Amino acid sequence: DISHQPPEFVRQHFPTIHEKLLGLGIDMTKGPIPVVPAQHYTCGGIKIGLDAKTDLPGLWAAGECTESGLHGANRLASNSLLECFVFGEAAAKNILECWDTLDDPPAILAWDESRVTDSDEEVVIKQNWTEIRRFMWNYVGIVRTTKRLERAAHRIRLLREEVEDYYGHFRVTTDLIELRNLLECANLIVQSALSRKESRGLHFITDYPVTDPVARDTVLIP
Repeated sequence: DISHQPPEFVRQHFPTIHEKLLGLGIDMTKGPIPVVPAQHYTCGGIKIGLDAKTDLPGLWAAGECTESGLHGANRLASNSLLECFVFGEAAAKNILECWDTLDDPPAILAWDESRVTDSDEEVVIKQNWTEIRRFMWNYVGIVRTTKRLERAAHRIRLLREEVEDYYGHFRVTTDLIELRNLLECANLIVQSALSRKESRGLHFITDYPVTDPVARDTVLIP
């Protein structure tokens, strides 16, 4: 609520959002703005060193996607932007230092698509994509329960079977690859959440509302 400020101040400082809200019938100069929580990206996952290097040869990472240790159990928006600058520069420096010693990428194997066809069922990909978004928001959102996480895990198993069947019959597309990646990420998030029997940072689970006295890493060990 910023209605305590003069209308001209609001219009001058927030012209875009003021105009957008007026189109929705909301005047932020006269009353509060309704808000809802939104998902905040991946909250890390790829382990890196101070040089932004991962344990996969030829891969460096920086920003929201990493687990650098700078954020503890929470992901703060402004901090993650600064992390992009710091680790982006670290990655560039390290790449330049070892550029001449990097191995050539391996040859890509010949691809046999003689037994697959172009798909006339691409609506399946869009449907699965939408379903992942929905159940991850509803079951794996801000407040979690073991029951909801188990429901999400069940849906992921079913969708993986569908996607693998689709993958084996039709030509590969970027949308299909991204769908597989989404499922892998969703599965890692759910399995990590199920393995953590406490609430910490932005992982709050009603079955285990207390934070353990000793922090334990979330990285899954096969």
